[in-house]
Amino acid sequence: MEYFLELFLGGLTRGSIYALIALGYTMVYGIIGLINFAHGEIYMIGAFTALIAASVFSLMGFSQISILVLASTVAVIYSSAYGFTVEKIAYKPLRNAPRLSPLISAIGMSIFLQNYVHLAQTSDFLPFPSLIPEFEFMESYAHIISSAEIVIITTTAVITMLLTFLIKFTKIGKAMRATAQDKKMAMLVGINVNRVISVTFVIGSALAAAGGILIASHIGQINFYIGFIAGIKAFTAAVLGGIGSISGAVLGSVILGMTESFATGYVSSDYEDVFAFALLVLILIFKPSGILGRSQIHKV
Repeated sequence: MEYFLELFLGGLTRGSIYALIALGYTMVYGIIGLINFAHGEIYMIGAFTALIAASVFSLMGFSQISILVLASTVAVIYSSAYGFTVEKIAYKPLRNAPRLSPLISAIGMSIFLQNYVHLAQTSDFLPFPSLIPEFEFMESYAHIISSAEIVIITTTAVITMLLTFLIKFTKIGKAMRATAQDKKMAMLVGINVNRVISVTFVIGSALAAAGGILIASHIGQINFYIGFIAGIKAFTAAVLGGIGSISGAVLGSVILGMTESFATGYVSSDYEDVFAFALLVLILIFKPSGILGRSQIHKV
């Protein structure tokens, strides 16, 4: 039972990280119908920025908690600026182009950012400091769940609730929903669609950066390629749950994380991706729109 609980909590932790990235995918897709394949690289840039900022603040003698807060703030702001810039350069000029054009642009931006960080940093894995402090009351349960895992799960839960509140009850959230439903009608009623899209990219990038910081601090190392793997997994989770749906992105992420964790624990780590993608195929065969996704009706 203890081993099962350990795998369950490990899967929940994986799913929480996937969720932070998948939320960015699903928000962008819901607003403009575009898969932002450079989103995983924003996650990676957030982790690298946090590493550099944490190193600087550590040399300045800040405490562990202060380093975590300050490094996270710098990384989130820097990654959000990247997300904003990427949207303006790579996606906005192609907004009315055939759908294949922004897809190719997204893949190209992903490759560009990978190689940019590769050349600016290194191809080697770099050690990442443990920014999350160990909680004393968790010492007797450390073999089942760590303090870092508790922080990751809690942070994802809080961010999901705040994001849901933002979209349902705030002015910008209503503008997002209106833009997602019909851009032309949203413009006719006075909504600045370009601003809404930019805000969506900024929020998604901030969430990806938060995920990068948390998982890097938990695992203890990063390199320029982590964004590609995490991005593919998070995109899979978003599709699994129903891309375009916030609750679907979270649900799909948790299911994917659990599948990988239990496949690793009871079968073999060599088969975790096999089970994860086999589950995706099965669900999409019986429910092509994803678990919580809605089938789109195309007018003719």
